Amino acid sequence: MTELSYLSAGELSSVGTPMLWAVTIVGVLALLVLDFLVTRKPHEVSIKEALGWSAFYIALPLAFGVWVWSRFGSQQGVEYLTGYLVEKSLSVDNLFVFMLLLAAFAVPAVLAQRVLLYGITGALVLRAVFIALGAAALQTLDFAFLIFAAILIVTAVKLLRDALSGHEQKVDINKMRSVRLLRRFMPVVDEYQGTRMTVRQNGRRALTPLALVVVAVFATDIVFAVDSVPAVYGITEDPYLVFATNAFALLGLRALYFVLHAALSRLVHLSYGLAFILAFIGVKLGLHWAHGIWPGVPQIPTLASLGVIIGVLVVVTLTSLRATRNAAPGAKETIADRH
Repeated sequence: MTELSYLSAGELSSVGTPMLWAVTIVGVLALLVLDFLVTRKPHEVSIKEALGWSAFYIALPLAFGVWVWSRFGSQQGVEYLTGYLVEKSLSVDNLFVFMLLLAAFAVPAVLAQRVLLYGITGALVLRAVFIALGAAALQTLDFAFLIFAAILIVTAVKLLRDALSGHEQKVDINKMRSVRLLRRFMPVVDEYQGTRMTVRQNGRRALTPLALVVVAVFATDIVFAVDSVPAVYGITEDPYLVFATNAFALLGLRALYFVLHAALSRLVHLSYGLAFILAFIGVKLGLHWAHGIWPGVPQIPTLASLGVIIGVLVVVTLTSLRATRNAAPGAKETIADRH
């Protein structure tokens, strides 16, 4: 968000023209279609394939950031890059939960990327809805910044509490509300049936385990949307940049999962870092709101936020790798099961 001025309700600005919005949405949809074509034939993902797609999905948003910087100026460029870094960091948290769900539902390796793609698509849709709601709130409610700040600080406290508890998190399928609800209305077959969500059994339509895991992933998407959208609105008030950072951070998750799968369990301090980042952005939002009422209240510049976020992520990555340097693959999971 711009530290030079305070945008009160009804003054929300955006660099996104109708044409730019249309081009961006079409581009995102095209990339989703490409991903579905790639996963049309179920197959196990090789590290070479995952690295190739990951490189593409990292280069694309960075190139977009360079364009934003050159087209709209350094302020918007820094806001975009900072927001993208925050969303990318939170997306790794998504991957932890996706990993737990894939293991709990015993998803075959050949179907893993299809499940991830469904989760990413659902996340994009939900983020778009929450972004629109957030923009409307900022335009009409002067205290919307305080609401967002409270959401982030509460989430940070929960993350920190779960991290300090140190107990291993597991997914109990039978206790998940979404799964119990589905089973009340339709029977479920025991075996996966390729990419099919339903099959006919004894003359009656039944769900496959793939349908259950996809619904469970969608349920987690709702939780992550509630966390991530206020976080990026704490960096920029521009709805277009908020959407762009979310879209680019999510689109590369399918490939990133297979690149990081072996390393995910080693990032044991990531939850501490994310808790600090969310709390920091919550404080930034609170100061921004207070500055609009009392001009003497200081604000945190976006460039300073970028430095803090990078520093925190570097520190928790290094300490995690040091703490698990002698650990075997598949070390204990410490990220909270937040679905």
